[in-house]
Amino acid sequence: MSSGYQGGADERVELTLAINDSDQIRDIASGVVPVNGVRLRTVHHEVEEIFFRFTKFREWEISEMSLGKYCSLRGAGDDSVVGLPVFPSRSFRHSGMYVRADGPVDDPAALAGARIGFPEWTVTATVYQRALLQHEYGIDLTGVDWVQGGINEPGRIETLPVGLPDGVQVRAERERSLNRMLVDGDLDAVIVPHTPEAAEDGSGRVVQLFSDVRTVEEDYYHRTGIFPIMHLLVIRKDVFDRYPWIAPNLVTAFTEAKNRSVARMLSGTAPHIPVPWGPTSAQAATKVLGPDLWPYGVEVNRKTLEAFTAYVHEQRLVKQPLAIEDLFPASVLENFLI
Repeated sequence: MSSGYQGGADERVELTLAINDSDQIRDIASGVVPVNGVRLRTVHHEVEEIFFRFTKFREWEISEMSLGKYCSLRGAGDDSVVGLPVFPSRSFRHSGMYVRADGPVDDPAALAGARIGFPEWTVTATVYQRALLQHEYGIDLTGVDWVQGGINEPGRIETLPVGLPDGVQVRAERERSLNRMLVDGDLDAVIVPHTPEAAEDGSGRVVQLFSDVRTVEEDYYHRTGIFPIMHLLVIRKDVFDRYPWIAPNLVTAFTEAKNRSVARMLSGTAPHIPVPWGPTSAQAATKVLGPDLWPYGVEVNRKTLEAFTAYVHEQRLVKQPLAIEDLFPASVLENFLI
């Protein structure tokens, strides 16, 4: 795909990218893989800080963003940011459901009518997790006693206005964390993107809902073809309008950097990650997901994207259904070769 940019190195546009540090963007951050026409400055923060600062202040020209929050903005008619099919964070989310050790382990259907905590309604992980409860395990979301709060620290609030499905009620908890409420018996489960403290403090008080979560998640992928997308790359609309060629150029560069990262993960000659059996695990994952462990682009991810846009409408993050074409500019909708 032609970028339309023909300038020299001294004419490059200077832009700042805020993104979580990960191997798949290493070659972008270091400049090993350049973005044609762009002199890119990369800053790393934790994703919660990136999302808060960008959602509130549009602090950088290019940013990592929660897919749920992005869909919420688009659904509200806010087109101040433009999404790209670059997905720096993906994760199967059965592993983010937690119960007490004496709770309904391996029995998700028992959560019908339960008290379930979550950090924010628009957090992408919780969108997938509510969809799992509803579509995989037959849980009526209107029958759940939903509690919103901080996972390990009290006081977390919703960062975007939230609509709720008819019949769903949520109460906010500001004084105690979800972790504390679960341990105290005031919640039956939590659905979260981060591990509750009581699940990793060695006490054994809190455990994952599924005792063999890897098998459950692999089965889910085999049946549905959905590999959940958590985050995407976005550009401020004012920058996109001024330099429309930036969008395909960013997709091209980030895809090359990601492909180089996947190749490193699969290489067993001299492991690139300090994890025993890391390459072996990555190679085993290709037998489930195929040779591209982490696909970018629209068409190869259409099944996941269509599922997610259906979920955000069902859960009223958006009032009207979103089409895939509502999320990305036309210049990046079609496949192209790197």
